[in-house]
Amino acid sequence: MSEERRKRQQEREDREPGPTVWRRVAVAIAVLAAFAGAYYLGQRKRVSTLDAFAQCVAGKGAKMYGLFWCEHCAEQKEMFGSSFQYIPYVECGVKGSHQEEANCAAAGLKNFPTWQFADGERKEGPQSMQFLSQKTGCKLP
Repeated sequence: MSEERRKRQQEREDREPGPTVWRRVAVAIAVLAAFAGAYYLGQRKRVSTLDAFAQCVAGKGAKMYGLFWCEHCAEQKEMFGSSFQYIPYVECGVKGSHQEEANCAAAGLKNFPTWQFADGERKEGPQSMQFLSQKTGCKLP
């Protein structure tokens, strides 16, 4: 009986790979493709939905003055997320101290953040996206 068993085992090994082998290969390929896709998406720079809005606001001549220690300035920056990189920003804080830059003091800036628009108007404090949209004519996403 052991001779018969060896023959059957040899016949199984000599046959073409069965559906379970192909299934395993397909699953392995799918897993590798999933990891490759996740890596690609993680490495690729994600475009924020506010990029176009921030670029439009900048194009309309609006800019923000702020201080690196100012909580309201940080709040305003967070509203834009990564799209804040497109907003013209003037840092009025002197690094290493809580003093203001001379050019900001000379411009009469007292509260931060301060938005200055192309028409010369200034608005102090964090501004809503809706207000910035209305003031600049830029459409929100």
